[in-house]
Amino acid sequence: MITTSPVTGAPAGAPRVNRFYFAAWRWHFYAGLYVIPFLLMLATTGLLMLWISVLSGRDGERIPVVPAGTPISVEAQADAALAAVPGGSLAGYIAPSSVDQAALFKVRTGEDAVTLVAVDPYAGDVLDQYPYRAGWYDTLDTIHGTLLLGTLGDRLIEAAASLAVVMLVTGLYLWWPRGGSLRAALVPNLGARGRGLWKSLHATTGIWWSLALLAFLLSGLSWSGIWGERYVQAWSTFPAAKYDAVPLSDKTHASMNHGNAKEVPWALEQTPMPASGSHAGMAMPGMADGEPLTFGKAVAIAREIGFDGRFQLAAPRGEDGVWTISRDSMSNDSPNPTTDRTVHLDRYTGNLLADMRFADYSIYGQAMAVGIALHEGDMGAANVAFNTIFCLGVIFLAVSGVVMWWKRRPAGVLRLAAPPAPRDMGLWKGAVLVGLVLAIAFPLAGIAILVAVVFDALLLSRLPAAKRLVS
Repeated sequence: MITTSPVTGAPAGAPRVNRFYFAAWRWHFYAGLYVIPFLLMLATTGLLMLWISVLSGRDGERIPVVPAGTPISVEAQADAALAAVPGGSLAGYIAPSSVDQAALFKVRTGEDAVTLVAVDPYAGDVLDQYPYRAGWYDTLDTIHGTLLLGTLGDRLIEAAASLAVVMLVTGLYLWWPRGGSLRAALVPNLGARGRGLWKSLHATTGIWWSLALLAFLLSGLSWSGIWGERYVQAWSTFPAAKYDAVPLSDKTHASMNHGNAKEVPWALEQTPMPASGSHAGMAMPGMADGEPLTFGKAVAIAREIGFDGRFQLAAPRGEDGVWTISRDSMSNDSPNPTTDRTVHLDRYTGNLLADMRFADYSIYGQAMAVGIALHEGDMGAANVAFNTIFCLGVIFLAVSGVVMWWKRRPAGVLRLAAPPAPRDMGLWKGAVLVGLVLAIAFPLAGIAILVAVVFDALLLSRLPAAKRLVS
């Protein structure tokens, strides 16, 4: 008679690989309990943001105009925008991406309050105005990044994304064909029924999307508060020492972000801003000695040094603030991240203090410039189509995982039905080493794994009622 293990349900004396299979399955299950709700949230909000951006722009800025000769001066356009917001001051300008779109002006009405004003560049008419970064896109973006919970939400999402990497690794191990053909593992078995069909669809979808999912997870994690800000970003930031001997501000580029909106290239966020108020930098044409840089002249300089189409101009803030000209793919200024460029000009002399381009970033900074653009669907129609299918695929992975659990759980019994824990694990030290590497690489995943180990190994063995609920 064939006996089976009371723990794994596998035949007694089963090969060691089966024990590892059950261990990987159990960790895949535990990680999924926490990760699945977050994956559903991230994929759903990401999909909605993608199509809001496509259809109306992130700020609803795709306002058409009828070209009528030569545009009036940008100073006259700015005056019209300021007149529409009494008491406001000019905070920035977004040049139209084409001749048939409105010019956009950021008008500051308080410390953090900005109104976006759309102006017809030909007639000077104000077409619309509304609070900047306060629409549906930004609400979804805040949910996507922090769950509307600030730092706590950021940490919860970082833990989920880190554990999703664990799910990805264990999922690949579970999927790996054992004795069967690779083709059978890559093509779903549509002839299967019940849980077998769901398992086949889940596994093949997971393997086809594994590299894309890893790329999305890493690009998202690179903006998180611990792994991103304190690990990779701190070591991949553009070094201020590469400025050409200019004075530095005590503010970083991240101070230019508006609320939760990320408007500054990832590789520059932790880089100190240059400061106005010296004679440093390179003189710009058309600037007379002692003549401060005005908005109109800053736009003219931007055009002269190669900024065409859509670009953004940020006005100085504070006595040592600078004029900043930028083109950034993640801000929808261009579909090509390799053309990203940020220029700072002294507000008093107009001198060029810094000119940073894609080629100046670190390798990881360049990877993030491309990765974020892909992540947000900023690189054209093909990118939008891919991200749409990807988000739907992630939603399917999460839903199919729940369906498989539902079909596997004991009917009529209130249990989690976690996969059985294997005993007599050979090479367990190797598994511990892998866990330690993951914990060091992704600290919040390490904390979550430690909590799960304590719960699984210590509490369940001492609490029979909890063990029955989980098993």
